Amino acid sequence: EGINVLEHTEASEVRYDGQHFILKTNAGTLKAEQLLVATGRTPNTENLDLKTIGVQTERGAITINDRMQTSNSRVYAAGDCTNQPKFVYVAAAGGSRAAINMTGGDAHLDLSAMPEVIFTDPQVATVGLSEADAKTGGYVTESRTLGLENVPRALVNFDTQGFIKIVAESGSGRLLGVQVVAGEAGELIQAAVMAIRAGMTVNELADELFPYLTMVEGL
Repeated sequence: EGINVLEHTEASEVRYDGQHFILKTNAGTLKAEQLLVATGRTPNTENLDLKTIGVQTERGAITINDRMQTSNSRVYAAGDCTNQPKFVYVAAAGGSRAAINMTGGDAHLDLSAMPEVIFTDPQVATVGLSEADAKTGGYVTESRTLGLENVPRALVNFDTQGFIKIVAESGSGRLLGVQVVAGEAGELIQAAVMAIRAGMTVNELADELFPYLTMVEGL
């Protein structure tokens, strides 16, 4: 698609000559008419004077526990102003639990099986642990990667670009994580979320009935 991706590249200097942005990098000099600088998001909390009420923050993000409670037990927070992952569905789930807890309930937010989707084309989706993260966490893993050319739905779609990867605990076969690159990765990943949440093994997952000619059959 005409996109050139430079890996392990850092810019040391940026200047604008009136027509072009000129970047000096360790991969050479780049010139472009437009420049996008993506540096992440910072919670808009600096004017809330949170210190005066004993609400702790880290780099502007309000620190909360799994009950959405801040360091001030009378104050709750949810969404992108907190130190939780910045996803719409995490914010919605946190908001409902905060409301329950503020009115005397006891609701917790478990992010151990949290899906993440990047809506590129093809989509990229993940849940649980990657192979590298699992090994860092002390797990002995066994992994399998399935190219989409082996998935009938992808063949029918004439789009076999991508793969499905499953990471499991060696021995027990317990599912630890799933990573998907596919046109419908965002739809497929939810089945993996439920399987990880249920503590399923790869054999238990394989024994389930999946509709024929669906992408999720690739699991």
